[in-house]
Parts: sequence; structure tokens; C-alpha cells
Amino acid sequence: MSTLGLTIIALGLFFLMGMPIFMSLILSGVVAIVSGGFLPLSVIHNSLFDGLNLFPLLAIPCFVVAGTIMEYGNITHQIVNVVKQLVGRMPGGLGITTIMACTFFAAISGSGPGTVAAVGTILIPAMIRNGYSADYAAAAASSGGTIGILIPPSNPMIIYAIIGNLSVTAMFTAGVIPGLIVATAMVGTAVLLAKRNGFVADESTPSFNLTVFIKSCGKCSFALATPVIILGSIYSGMATPVEASVVAIVWALFVGVIVNRALKWEHIMNALLEGAMVCGGVLLIVGASSLFGKMLTYEQAPQHLTELVMGLSDNPEIVLLMIVAVLYVLGMFMETLSTIIILAPVLLPMIRTLGIDPIHFGVILVVTNNVAMLTPPLGVNLFVASRIADISVEKISVAVLPYLLALTLCILLFVFCPALSTWLPAVLGIGL
Repeated sequence: MSTLGLTIIALGLFFLMGMPIFMSLILSGVVAIVSGGFLPLSVIHNSLFDGLNLFPLLAIPCFVVAGTIMEYGNITHQIVNVVKQLVGRMPGGLGITTIMACTFFAAISGSGPGTVAAVGTILIPAMIRNGYSADYAAAAASSGGTIGILIPPSNPMIIYAIIGNLSVTAMFTAGVIPGLIVATAMVGTAVLLAKRNGFVADESTPSFNLTVFIKSCGKCSFALATPVIILGSIYSGMATPVEASVVAIVWALFVGVIVNRALKWEHIMNALLEGAMVCGGVLLIVGASSLFGKMLTYEQAPQHLTELVMGLSDNPEIVLLMIVAVLYVLGMFMETLSTIIILAPVLLPMIRTLGIDPIHFGVILVVTNNVAMLTPPLGVNLFVASRIADISVEKISVAVLPYLLALTLCILLFVFCPALSTWLPAVLGIGL
């Protein structure tokens, strides 16, 4: 048996044994080194260090800390109140509010489950109080949370850009239009479901009044300015994504402490702790994937995969559809960052050989992983919403099926219309 085959079998066995992903990757790399006999054992610690010694990774814990501080600092609640005035009186208005608030908050946190937790904690109980079913409320929040990994800043996009040696800013820019399209599809689905189930408008929300709305926007101007400051600093060239993540923390502290006067010392400590935990988990997997990816490169796994796939078809759209199908299955069992970290080094050489823009492929990869957040048994968004709504994951899994259909249609649109991903970076002159 070849070293490559032995390595892949070892990885699968470690997964089946329930071993943590980072340990499975490391031990599989060790199996490759020992069985192949072509590399010294020093490659192990050198690869782990190389995988961790990446400056752009600093943006991930910083955005997590910023998002948590904003939640504690009452910024999320202010965003929800403003959005609610716009659509709260429409049929299914609270469902629309949930998804729109998730879209807005996604431009702050970069995390899908974090978006569900921040917005769902406020709006899921509000929907249930206003006569919406618990499964509708949980499904709307879960689906809205998927936008968190597509609208910039996005933690998965940062990881993909690092692995593919691409511009993080270019990936962020490429996600804007697809993110807005997905958000629109989710809103449309929420409206149709609300009309079908006869859910009425939120009676506690007054009718839309432009004067009141403008005053409300002025009162919440610091909260509403948050995504503008974060993304504006990146796209204007004033800050790199890492620097912008630090700006986000400073701004969140300013608004939470000085403006809203809602942020306390224990809130800041909790935010730092959550950022540290996320950072620790990500770094473990990224470091381990560096070793595993190096083994795959030495064994020419990308070349073998390219030959296999092109033996079936060399049509870029067909190849992308095959990858999407595989990701749908893997997403049921693997977390988003793990999927990207393991597959990106193998798939990118093949993608480039077929002439597919790596930025376009990155958007496909990230948006397809949105599905993983809504499909059991992993479905992290489902578990977060289940805890808030106090209903079973099984009920939410059925309720999100229309949203999954809408998301699938969006993915097909992105596969066959690459310009939706590549047009904005090209217009703004943001290269690879």
C-alpha cells in the first residue's frame, strides 16, 4: 500500500475513533513520515510552528472578542431595534428582523454561531411571545446565522486566504455580493413561511414613521457606525484586516463603556476568555493541518486528485458541482474551519489547473459550508438556537429545510455566475 493511501486510511480511522481533529491530523502526518521514511522527524515540530507563525490569524480572536464586547455593550440590541422599526409591522416582520439583524451583526463578528447567539437571544423569545411558533423562530435565527461566515469579516475566509496564499481583503470583498444575495433569499423564505403559517406582524411595534426612525438612527448612530468603521478601514486601505480587528475591539470598548455605559469589567473578561478559547482551538487545528498538508504535498495528493477528477470531467462547472456535493456530505460531520483547513490545500492546485478563479472557489467553499451549520448531526447553529428556543434539534432540522433549499439555489447561482464573486474585487482593484 502506498504511503498516501496509508495516511488517508489512518486519518479516517482516527476520526472514527472519535479522536480530536487536530490530533488525528498530527498522528496521520506521523504515520506518513514513519511509513515513507523520506523525511526526518524534525519536520513535525517545524511544520507545527510554521502553521502557527501566521500574522493574519490574529484577526480571528480579535473579531471574536469585538463581537462579544458588542453583545455585552448593548450594541446588538440597538441594531435590532432600528431594524425592527423598518420591517416589524410586515407579515413575518420579526423573522425578517432576525435575518436582517444577523446580516448587520455578521459585519461585526465574523462568526456564524456567535451571530445566532447574539441576535437569537433577543429575537427568538420575542417571536415566541408574539405568536410565532418556536420552530419558526429557531429556524429563522439559525438560517440568519449562516450569513455570519459569508459577510465580511469572516473567520473561514481568513483561514482560506492564509492557506491559499490569497489576499484576505480580496476574499472579504468577494463575499459582499454573495452575502447580500443569501440574506435576500433568507428574508424571502422567512416571508413566505410566515404568510403560509398565518403569522401576523409584531403588534408592539408602532407603524413606520420616518421622523421617529431618523431620531432612532441618530440615537444609535455609534452602534450603526460599527460595521462602517470596521469594513471602511479595510477597503479604504487605512488598515489591514488584522489591524481592523483591533480597531473593532477599541471601538466596541468605546461604545460599550463611554456611549452606552453598559459594559462592565466582567463582560470584558468574558470576551477575552471567549477569544482565547476560539484562538486556542483554531491554532491547534491550523498547526496540525500544516503538517498534514505538507505530507499530502510530498505524496503528490493534489496531482493525483486532479488526474482523477479530470478523468471524469474537465468542465469547471461540473467539477465545482461535484465538490459541492462532497461538501454537503462532509458538512454533516465536520466543522467549517476543519473542512476548509483539510480540503483547501488539496483542492486549490486542481482548481487552478482547471482555470477556476481561486477567489470564486473560496466563496463557493465558504457558502457551501453554510449548509453544514444547518444540517445535523453537527449543525452548530441548530444547537445554539435549540438552547435559546428550548425545543429539540430534530424540530429545528425540519423547520430549516426551506432555508436549505434557498441556500442551495444560491450556491448553484454562484457556481454558474462567477462574476458575482469576482466583479467587486476587480472593480475596486483588489488583487490576489
